[in-house]
Amino acid sequence: MKKSLLFIVILFIASTAFAQYNPVNFKAMADKAFHNKDYYEAAYYYRKAAEGLKITPETKVPFQPDNSSKEPKGKAEDLNYIRYQLADSYRLYENYLEAEPWYYQVVNENAESKYPLVRLWYGICLRADQHFDEAIQQFELFQKNYHGDIKLAEMATKEIENCRFAKEQYQYPILLAVNKLKGQWNSDGSNYAVVRRDNNFYFTSSRFLKSDKKHLNRIYHTTAEMVKPEIINFRDAGSDKETEYGTPSLSPNGNRLYLTRWYKTGTKIVHAIYKSDWTENGGWTSPQKLNANVNADGFNAIQPFVCKDGKTMFFVSNKPGGQGGYDLWLANLDSNGNPTSSINMGPTINTSMDEQAPYYDEGMKRLIYSSKGFIGLGGFDFFESNGEPGRWNTPRNMGYPMNSAKDDLYYSPDPNNENKFYVSSDRESDCCLELFEVQDQRYFAAGFLVDCNTHKPLGGASVSLIDSLSKDTLKQVTLDATGKYWFKITTKRPYMLKFEKDGYFAKVLPLTMQGKMSADTLFSPDICLQAFVVNKPIVINNILYDFGKSTLRPESETELDGLVIILRDNPKFKIELSSHTDSIGSDAYNQKLSQDRAQSCVDYIVSKGIDEARIFAKGYGKTKPIAPNSMPDGKDNPDGRQLNRRTEFTVLKTD
Repeated sequence: MKKSLLFIVILFIASTAFAQYNPVNFKAMADKAFHNKDYYEAAYYYRKAAEGLKITPETKVPFQPDNSSKEPKGKAEDLNYIRYQLADSYRLYENYLEAEPWYYQVVNENAESKYPLVRLWYGICLRADQHFDEAIQQFELFQKNYHGDIKLAEMATKEIENCRFAKEQYQYPILLAVNKLKGQWNSDGSNYAVVRRDNNFYFTSSRFLKSDKKHLNRIYHTTAEMVKPEIINFRDAGSDKETEYGTPSLSPNGNRLYLTRWYKTGTKIVHAIYKSDWTENGGWTSPQKLNANVNADGFNAIQPFVCKDGKTMFFVSNKPGGQGGYDLWLANLDSNGNPTSSINMGPTINTSMDEQAPYYDEGMKRLIYSSKGFIGLGGFDFFESNGEPGRWNTPRNMGYPMNSAKDDLYYSPDPNNENKFYVSSDRESDCCLELFEVQDQRYFAAGFLVDCNTHKPLGGASVSLIDSLSKDTLKQVTLDATGKYWFKITTKRPYMLKFEKDGYFAKVLPLTMQGKMSADTLFSPDICLQAFVVNKPIVINNILYDFGKSTLRPESETELDGLVIILRDNPKFKIELSSHTDSIGSDAYNQKLSQDRAQSCVDYIVSKGIDEARIFAKGYGKTKPIAPNSMPDGKDNPDGRQLNRRTEFTVLKTD
């Protein structure tokens, strides 16, 4: 059966159980188990068969054979059959790490003509083990050489897209801290679907039961103070079937428990959704199967989620009327908790592949669920969609580390902490789901935008959040009279903020990982914009030269760097850069000196990557003084001369 359905009956195979078989016939026993879809057992026997044939997996990455072992014995086709079947068995119970080297052997033995799907399955294992580039290579080779089922070729295309998406996600993860729960939570079996109500936790586990001497899925209850979780016992009808329970969902008052109940008949597992009520005597009643609106005859219904209103239940089913595989459905409940109808949630939410584990926040109109049908990191990924029944937005992948290259399901918020929630994942396991706690570390980048001169808020200005890599504008806001801005930052991607207002130089600043902007001035940590008027000169202070020379001093270059930034942040602007002298010297001398000095400034700015067509050098000599060079009585005015020896820039054009 598929672990992706999350209702595994994990086989407990004791060493004594194997003694009843003829050890020489491991291949036959493996084939039988594989035919019955008992892939865990099949892998065990194929591995025994491989050992008997002296076949060993590669032990290094990149894989290399273990030269210390003896040569395999047997025909090449027999050896490759065992290798391939063993790899398939591991893969089908999603132990990709063990499957990977066995597929590699089949590829390395040039057995692709006999096993044409080997590169597809090998690529899936590589992707699951986060070897994305190698996986893409295998998928592309599969597409080149395979000429069979078009659906498998389409699967390879989707897997390539998954790998490329995953590479970017792993490089720039979502700001979440995902940690496996410690202590009582995780065990030797599967552990999943935790929900919290007040100080009480309910979750599913297939941990080993001493009383039954096997692993069986049961619903457990615990609190933060309890050392060991307790099994919830139902007053069941005493069925002789090996019944299992899981995926609890509580009614708003906590007195009714909805759950999945299932059992195995031959190789088939029958799932249905039940409800159980809390009695005055302090126990849960025998689970009652919901009617055919949810549990259609001959089909499975699993994973109930009851909304806070108690009138609506999301669930999962493979019954007719869906998009294919397991779909999300919606049922209305009456006052007794019985479904009065059910509808498929439609093609926006559901795909031709499996969807599972719904959660819905009515207040935020936010649906979170898991799907294999969209581009993701691999296996089941979490997706979210905003809306309500009949009107859903396109689902969005919730990214890494919310998702992994394996299966990720069962989102459940912590009602006592808005920045914490729980998920189930097999990202750290080679077989089974485990429980994880997630801390939301996303933050708001916030501040105030003011005028650089008056320090007053710049209401009406616009601030844009920009992806530094793609240069895409992710969000733009217009500021109110307070000048305050804020953006929610969700990933470790590099971002920048662009500040704009008519009559001001736009400014682009990188956003630090802490979401704090550096201070623009010594007076205020706020971001400020500098006002300008077209054709009105602005003095650049501290542009210094040696006497009679036009060569820039190093400290002058530092001042010009500020103008370079302005030109970069305002790419449509064209400016004139002018130089002026005092009245000492002839007109011709001062004209040439000022032109040379203006040109040296322009040359420096162009050397920093600014298009020379955007900036013009102009020397005015002593023709445009802004202060008297001498006093009314004819004496020298050194302060005036200092003001006249200046460098300015003037905005000529803004578009």
